[in-house]
Amino acid sequence: MALSILIAGGGRVGTYLARILSAEGHKVTILEGESEEFSWLEQEFSSTMLVRGDPADPHALLNAGIKKTDVVAGVTRYDELNLVVASLAKFEFKVKKTIMRVNNPRNAWLFTREMGVDVMVNQADLMAHLIAREMTVGDIMTMLKLRTGDYSLVEHIVTSDSAASGKAVKDLHLPDECVLSAIIRDDKLVIPRGNIILHPGDEILTVAHDSVAGKVRKILQDPM
Repeated sequence: MALSILIAGGGRVGTYLARILSAEGHKVTILEGESEEFSWLEQEFSSTMLVRGDPADPHALLNAGIKKTDVVAGVTRYDELNLVVASLAKFEFKVKKTIMRVNNPRNAWLFTREMGVDVMVNQADLMAHLIAREMTVGDIMTMLKLRTGDYSLVEHIVTSDSAASGKAVKDLHLPDECVLSAIIRDDKLVIPRGNIILHPGDEILTVAHDSVAGKVRKILQDPM
């Protein structure tokens, strides 16, 4: 199902995110207020995907079509700005899902549902948990390959009609180029051991080579 996604922040993270999501068929809009960043965006994306304005300005968010948006992703370099975006999106414009980037791990405690944040992406904290508790040396090496650009950390949502719903992790038959890194269930991290059964609503984090991304999505998200 194609989603309408608003990305607040057109830096490297926002650009990469927009590239992936638009390639998957989603309607993506990038909201960026800094002149230099916007100039770079104009060289890569069509004008229909770009809106120039301050992500903390409600009028700019309206111009970016936030009232018709399914997901708002705040990925600017500034934690305080991402929090403002989350609060406006969730409480002023009633957006269904907000996903916010944490730049400074010390600020992670602020990114709560009370601040309008549904999903907090704090890579430092996530990787620390995975490495300390469960990941093998091979898994860690796969995570490090993210730096080459060949692998991506991707979130998949299990729905009630997903083929993966009700299956054990060991029965998913994921490609060799994919590592199931974590399961987020009821806002808690679940280590994806082989006998763990996937439930509707589970958020699955995978690290996968770009060549198998479509196959992984089909296994975890597509209807039976």
